[in-house]
Amino acid sequence: MKRLTALAALTAVMMSALTPQAAPEPARPPADRPRAGIDFRAELQPIDGFGFSMAFQRADLLHGARGLSPAKRREVLDLLLGKEKGAGLSILRLGIGSSTDRVYDHMPTILPTDPGGPDATPTYVWDGWDAGQVWLAKEAKAYGVERFFADAWSAPAFMKTNGSENDGGELLPAWRQAYANYLVQYAKFYQREGIRITDLGFTNEPDWTATYASMRFTPRQAVDFLKVLGPTVRASGLKTELVCCDAAGWDRQVAYTEAIEADPAADRAVRTITGHRYSGPTSVPQPTDKRVWMSEWSPDGATWNENWDDGSGHDGFTVAADIHNTLTVGNANAYVYWVGASLGATRGLIRLADPGDDYRVSKRYWALAAFSRFIRPGAVRVPVTNADPALRITAFRNTDGSRVIEILNTATTETSAAFTLRGGRDRHPDAYVTDETRSITPAAVVSTRGTTLTATLAPRALTTIVLD
Repeated sequence: MKRLTALAALTAVMMSALTPQAAPEPARPPADRPRAGIDFRAELQPIDGFGFSMAFQRADLLHGARGLSPAKRREVLDLLLGKEKGAGLSILRLGIGSSTDRVYDHMPTILPTDPGGPDATPTYVWDGWDAGQVWLAKEAKAYGVERFFADAWSAPAFMKTNGSENDGGELLPAWRQAYANYLVQYAKFYQREGIRITDLGFTNEPDWTATYASMRFTPRQAVDFLKVLGPTVRASGLKTELVCCDAAGWDRQVAYTEAIEADPAADRAVRTITGHRYSGPTSVPQPTDKRVWMSEWSPDGATWNENWDDGSGHDGFTVAADIHNTLTVGNANAYVYWVGASLGATRGLIRLADPGDDYRVSKRYWALAAFSRFIRPGAVRVPVTNADPALRITAFRNTDGSRVIEILNTATTETSAAFTLRGGRDRHPDAYVTDETRSITPAAVVSTRGTTLTATLAPRALTTIVLD
């Protein structure tokens, strides 16, 4: 028996030596290094939408004032508003009155003359056109747009300290109620046309003096006017919410936000905080629990730029990075690009011929469309853990259950990324790539296995992944 036992033991040792051994388990990452993952079960901020403006006669240009034909006009409208192949933009920002004579800086005012004092009965004028904005709003509504954001660059000249709609100046305190009435009347005119102004602003860049229509407000002055405008809108019966204050810089908007939050009456009046980001990238969230919109921005530049990634800061890659930063660092609920289409050396998304029946599309447009087409109003941003600093990743869950992942690869080399998906899986995800040669182009670069999603990411490209 002892001999048999010894022989069995020897045989076991020999067989063990001949049998391939399993590789040792790889070292686990440190506990403080999160695993790459996307949690579609959780929620961050809701998304109200993505938008654009065609203020200062640009809607009139789109209608054909410089020769654009009805066929080309429809193509541009499809690009801006179409949900299937276009950008599907869902917020239209309208400009309220300015009688400046400067070309393309002109919007008709509904109160062209001083009625004789702040307490006199005004004589409003309405042409049903509003520099083409009424027509555009009706078109947008037909495409399914529900958010119409009307914003005033200036009060009528006679209501201001400098007697001009241009060059800054301040609202005279005696005219506060008259100015509030003027804004409400503008919204009523649109209601007559079948358009509900959902979001109403009384100031644009109150922290900056422009040579065209502009008006200054300090944070304290803005709060004082909101105490008048809020009750006036409530008494009007309009289903319109107020926004404030569209400061030229996101960082400078903070002072206006803090002033509103500190005053109960102003706080009650405002539904949405709005800020631009011309003074620098979004670096902080606004100090509020209200909705927050990045309500105007476009990159500077004196020439028309159609490139995706040329290092100029005016290209599509720049816009894609800015959208990511605004949604993640700024926790914005909406992103409203400055202008949809314009002429010449425009910073807009689309350039219209001047004159002529043609247009050009920039990569800025495709950067915005890669977000706006797939991330719909009512979506929520969801948490992402990401171990690769070269990748800028955001993820969203739409109200219809579809899920969207946006990945901007800032590296100059192709890379791959794998994520654990929490809150659903999809065996057949769709992927689209936007870069120098592609524009939301379908690409077979993503696969799933169980709850793991793996993507191959082109260098300096935006990859949009859609899971149904």
